[in-house]
Amino acid sequence: MKKKIALLMSCCMAAASLAGCGGSSASATTAAAQAPATTQAATTAPSKEASGGSGDVKLTMSWWGNQVRNERTQAALDLYSEQNKGVTIEGQFSEWSDYWNKLATSAAGQSLPDLVQMDYMYIDQYVKNNLLVDLKPYIEKGALDVSNISENTMASGTVDGGVYAICAGINSPAMMYNKTLLDKNGITIKDYMTIDDFEEVCRQVYEKTGYKTSIVYGTAQTYLDYFMRAYDVVLFGDKKMGGKAEDYIPFFQMYETGLKEGWLIDPGVFAEISIGSVEQDPLVNGSSPETMSWCAFANSNQLTAVQNAAPEGVTIGMTTWPSPDPKKSGYLKSSQFFSVGAHTKNPDEAVKVLNYLVNSSDANNILLGERGVPASSKIAQELSPKMDAINQEIIRYINEVVTPNSSPINPPQPDGASEVFNLLNQVQEQLCYGTFDSKAAAEEFFNSANKIMSQK
Repeated sequence: MKKKIALLMSCCMAAASLAGCGGSSASATTAAAQAPATTQAATTAPSKEASGGSGDVKLTMSWWGNQVRNERTQAALDLYSEQNKGVTIEGQFSEWSDYWNKLATSAAGQSLPDLVQMDYMYIDQYVKNNLLVDLKPYIEKGALDVSNISENTMASGTVDGGVYAICAGINSPAMMYNKTLLDKNGITIKDYMTIDDFEEVCRQVYEKTGYKTSIVYGTAQTYLDYFMRAYDVVLFGDKKMGGKAEDYIPFFQMYETGLKEGWLIDPGVFAEISIGSVEQDPLVNGSSPETMSWCAFANSNQLTAVQNAAPEGVTIGMTTWPSPDPKKSGYLKSSQFFSVGAHTKNPDEAVKVLNYLVNSSDANNILLGERGVPASSKIAQELSPKMDAINQEIIRYINEVVTPNSSPINPPQPDGASEVFNLLNQVQEQLCYGTFDSKAAAEEFFNSANKIMSQK
């Protein structure tokens, strides 16, 4: 056991060093997946003894996010404590780049927070390593109400018949852009841009304003998955990568074209910021057009945070991610999940908090859909008239732009995906620094990724 924990800790430190030089934080989840199984099964039914029924109850909840999310989530948790005397909840929030390392460290020490924010990309790994509580018994006894959540949404948090996560909000990939800058220069953005459309806009923006383009540097995995859907390629097969090496060339060609034509932002910019931070993204942060981007690849639920981080007088617009076939690429997804950590000593109370976050009008009047359109149709309907203009735009985008032109999201990534994604970001970095051209990058990524998957 000690050897496994030591191995996990060394993986965490390696992941942290990679994140510092532009590598993916995804490697931290590999460490989490290697964490020792819990000594107590994570699928037990609720017990009175475990619920902390007598005396004060202290819980912890962890999440990644931005300042808007941090403030709203903590305010909702504080209200829960006011309404449930004797219960205190400590919020633990991090930037995306740090979150998974911290969670892996907690998993290694068998001290996962009572409630954790979970991502679709990693849920399968955490479940298979007994790190999350099966919520199905709580649903069956009525302690966790999912009656207003659709079957498709519930399915995204279901693994091998157990329910390990509840959708915290529905969203979709969305490209944010500096609408004020583009309007001033007569550049119009349309939904469903192809790659040719996108590259033409990049050229226009650079020629007219000097602003460059950022294409998901250091966290490219979600965009690659989205991009390859246009070619009917599911990223992962059975112990192998989907498609062929040449199928991946167009993805890397975008970066190569941007470098040759001068409109792709210099990778050195990302060495100075926290990758994944809304507030530090080149769309809203930078000293000159040379170090700034006119766009950012994000998710629809991040519009509020991006707008809040934008310089005064700048309006942020939102459209679909560019793709060879954007209507084929598009999907709706759970923006993130709420799960209960397997090491909790108070599972009943943790589930009660989870139920509050999903179903309470009081809680959601504070959260206001920051994580995405609420999974509960009842709550979504209640909130809609109370939403500000930004959140109304998010709802419009989900309902009118994405929903009519989307298909089911790909299955959760299998074991080995985190290592593949870390490889992807390393190859992307090498291409951006001129080590690879697009063909060499595609071959290096595909062949090395296949080797990783074949050993799983």
